[in-house]
Amino acid sequence: MRRTGAGGGPGTARGAAPVTAEGRYRVLVAGYSVSSYGTFLNMVALNLFVYATTHSALAIGLFMAVRLGAGFLAGTVAGRVQARFGVKPVMLWANIAQAVVMFLLVVTPDGGLRTGVLFTVSAAVGACSTVFMVALRSSIPDLVGADRRAWANSLMVGGRSLAMVAGFASSGVVVPWLGFTAAFMVDAASFLVCAAAVAWLPGIERAPEPPRAPDEPREKRGVWAAMTALATVPALGLMMCLRTVDALGSSSHNAALPVYSSTLHPDDPAAFVSRFWLFWALGNVLAQQVIQRWAKRSGRAVGALGFGLGTIVMSSAFILGFAGFPMAATVLIALVAGAADGLTEVSYTSHLQTLPETLRGHAFGLTATVENLGFGIGMIGVSAALESFSAFTVVAWSHGLAIVVAGIYLLRLYAVHGAGKEGTSGAYGSRRDGAEISGS
Repeated sequence: MRRTGAGGGPGTARGAAPVTAEGRYRVLVAGYSVSSYGTFLNMVALNLFVYATTHSALAIGLFMAVRLGAGFLAGTVAGRVQARFGVKPVMLWANIAQAVVMFLLVVTPDGGLRTGVLFTVSAAVGACSTVFMVALRSSIPDLVGADRRAWANSLMVGGRSLAMVAGFASSGVVVPWLGFTAAFMVDAASFLVCAAAVAWLPGIERAPEPPRAPDEPREKRGVWAAMTALATVPALGLMMCLRTVDALGSSSHNAALPVYSSTLHPDDPAAFVSRFWLFWALGNVLAQQVIQRWAKRSGRAVGALGFGLGTIVMSSAFILGFAGFPMAATVLIALVAGAADGLTEVSYTSHLQTLPETLRGHAFGLTATVENLGFGIGMIGVSAALESFSAFTVVAWSHGLAIVVAGIYLLRLYAVHGAGKEGTSGAYGSRRDGAEISGS
């Protein structure tokens, strides 16, 4: 993809300095953060609304399953959709579609029809959010330049973390005081704000894809291209495997937190959960500030080595978070977990962004698919395990597996680096992250 409309053009007043690519990207991140706020607000509001509408705890599980399933399926086609229609239209209409379904939920009358609309909303939000994130992450090098991708990724993750804090914190006010309709309208409006930010971006031309063989099915081409990239680049395939196992670990602490907090504080279980996520998000934001300053000063992306080490620190912190330490120690542990989580996401995203642009969309679509698969399978397995085992045991096993895979991943990096291969030189701090493909 190649940026167009840089410098002058729409948005540049006569006599005023032209809007820079970084300036437009900051506006995009601001819009994305607003939509993320609406999403996190609705994570609380929609689950409560599902239960209030259906009076069934099973319906809440089905609602989440539909959302994860839609995200899984969307990941398999996101790369092809992006290649077919372009980055900007995909991001624009993904937000508009989510705003429309939220408004549809508001105007639908009570009754059986509303239940059907609820699950339509779940599927639409799951699919559109996946497609939007694939398009956003894969296009960052084209929006701000490859040498600024670590800064850009960090800004994006930091904005989302702040939105998470605001969304979860305000849900306790918006839903009880203003009602479900207000929460849904806020969410719909937040998607329109993000759509407006996307509309202000310059046009992004798609680079032509390499020619395909006459007998090569187009449907398989994107998936095979992404899998070929993973097989060609040292450690990149294992990196995606580690990300999938990490998603399974994430499902364990997400499912175990309500159970653990209910055991610690039966009278007010929400207090522990809110404090834990508040300090997790604070650690994430602090990590992004450090990453942005380091990337700006050094011009380097957070490498693959940081991804492996960060995963070990993050998983270890989550295990310790369920070990029964006093609250003061637990919130510090949550702070460390959030910082390490932010580091791993920036590192992973920056690493994949070094792929050629014709493969990036397919690779990000593939990783969205496997992450949704890992999280979905984890939620099912972890929920069943929590019936028989303690929260600490379940989280320790799940994140312990991530630590083992991270150790294997680091050994692989060390072996390749010791052999003198340039493919992973970026993992040890160079400007190249080791995701280049010869001849691409």
